[in-house]
Amino acid sequence: MPCQLDVPQNLMFGKWKYEKPNGSPVFIAFRSSTKKSVQYDDVPEYKDRLSLSENYTLSISNARISDQKRFVCMLVTEDNVFEAPTVVKVFKQPSKPEIVSKAPFLETEQLKKLGDCISKDSYPVGNITWYRNGKVMQPVEGEVIIIFRKQMDPVTQLYTMTSSLEYKTTKADIQMPFTCSVTYYGPSGQKTVHSEQAVFDIYYPTEQVTIQVLSPKNAIKEGDNITLKCLGNGNPPPEEFLFYLPGQPEGIRSSNTYTLTDLRRNATGDYKCSLIDKKSMIASTAITVHYLDLSLNPSGEVTKQIGDALPVSCTISASRNATVVWKKDNIKLQSSPSFSSLHYQDAGNYVCETVLQEVEGLNKRESLTLIVEGKPQIKMTKKTDPSGLSKTIICHVEGFPKPAIQWTITGSGSVINRTEESPYINGRYYSKIIISPEENVTLTCTAENQLERTVNSLNVSAISIPEHDEADEISDENREKVNDQAKLIVGIVVGLLLAALVAGIVYWLYMKKSK
Repeated sequence: MPCQLDVPQNLMFGKWKYEKPNGSPVFIAFRSSTKKSVQYDDVPEYKDRLSLSENYTLSISNARISDQKRFVCMLVTEDNVFEAPTVVKVFKQPSKPEIVSKAPFLETEQLKKLGDCISKDSYPVGNITWYRNGKVMQPVEGEVIIIFRKQMDPVTQLYTMTSSLEYKTTKADIQMPFTCSVTYYGPSGQKTVHSEQAVFDIYYPTEQVTIQVLSPKNAIKEGDNITLKCLGNGNPPPEEFLFYLPGQPEGIRSSNTYTLTDLRRNATGDYKCSLIDKKSMIASTAITVHYLDLSLNPSGEVTKQIGDALPVSCTISASRNATVVWKKDNIKLQSSPSFSSLHYQDAGNYVCETVLQEVEGLNKRESLTLIVEGKPQIKMTKKTDPSGLSKTIICHVEGFPKPAIQWTITGSGSVINRTEESPYINGRYYSKIIISPEENVTLTCTAENQLERTVNSLNVSAISIPEHDEADEISDENREKVNDQAKLIVGIVVGLLLAALVAGIVYWLYMKKSK
């Protein structure tokens, strides 16, 4: 503190004092102008803290709150005393404010203490302000209550400020930052220091319930397991719910999940869940348990006689439209099989398959193994070789199981390649022999299977006697070609008749219009 006086020429000494609150002086330092010596008075609070320079500037080290006084510089001459006062103000910046005793959570629509904002070691007393999202909070009855307290340390005379905040929160306060600040005065004026942000967990009741189906597949089929999950949008979320199954009015108390195993088709329906303490808050979802039934009649191994009728039906029962595919011996058929008169070529392994689209793993199949039996039927033909040296006799046999063929010749003549046979296809094959008879002979063909033994004979003239050849049996392939040609001819005839009919109608209309 410089002495605010000009040093006079006849100065004897200079002194510093301070004034007590009652105005009485307390001398603390003395300096002679002649001896250049400094003396400090025995004042305990200033022991070893004072320094008085030659120009009578007084320095005080390790400033204290108690140093806030009115100090007076005194310069004394032989005939006068000059005084100049200096008023000392002492300031102490408070610590950074901190929000303590924070609430672990806040509940909506309930007035609850949020926390305390505390700042320590201030002089003079500072002021604490609360902020919500950066905006100053003002007291509001029943919603915002702020209580300020200050406490002075009797030793240091420094102040600790505490501000408690009670607050009625709403859902808008989710993730909302709260802060506080302390405003204090220093040598350069007013300053403010802010605390760190504090975000609170906001508890609020459930306002909506939702239900989910946890299934590994998009579509549910019989035999599947599913888990229902119920959720509430409150915080904290509800831990228990009531689950309602189709046809059961009473709810099942469970955690937020409920598992159903090995579902059946009768499990299709609406599934619901609700809060335990508020059953009116409910959510529902519709579940369809897809199913697929296939019934093939007849099925398994079926044995029928040639010419018999055999109705075949493949009945499907499903939760939605299903596709049906027929196969015979692993070859896809264009339509369902229908047998009004069985043929040998109808025999085989039939499979009816069905699949439910968009439902993974839901398919069924049944099979029918059809056996067409028939007694042996024989037709014999003969043909003379163009050279005229031999004749070929063919025994055409039809039947199932495959008949065995035996030849018997009555008369004389050589037999060539007696055992030549064709493949057995669709219940048919043939056996032929080539002979060169020297006289008229009779050939007998015997065909036998488990059902019957059939015999047929054919008279063959000597090679020297010309005779009319009998035509060969038409093969299946040729018969199909003939049938196709017949269908084509019928189609052409029908088309011509329709064209003539249309032309006649047009002519009649034309004549009628002309008249």
